[in-house]
Amino acid sequence: MTSNQKKRAVVSYENMPKELAEAFAEKYPRGYSDYLPDIDRYDKPDGTCFYAVTLEIPDAIYLIKIKLKIDDVEDLERWLEGDDSSDDAAAASDSSSELPDDNLGDYDDGSDL
Repeated sequence: MTSNQKKRAVVSYENMPKELAEAFAEKYPRGYSDYLPDIDRYDKPDGTCFYAVTLEIPDAIYLIKIKLKIDDVEDLERWLEGDDSSDDAAAASDSSSELPDDNLGDYDDGSDL
């Protein structure tokens, strides 16, 4: 490898070393979900895929694998039919229809927007 080429590697979000986690936090201060255009899909030879964001540091370029739930056709059809058998829907149906804290006056700081 020549001296002007950077190391390239793939690492999962959960297993990032401290230096990489700090660079990630600097690039995505509010988390990667606010930067959806930065998320790319990578197909693997076995037919599966993963989603990742690119993160470049001075000596390397990393693909940071992230967990991303993409709705498939079956998920959309179940949602359209009102089937609440998914885990997310079951959790939502267990809670009441009110906000968790319906006393919103507690959050008023006195300033008008």
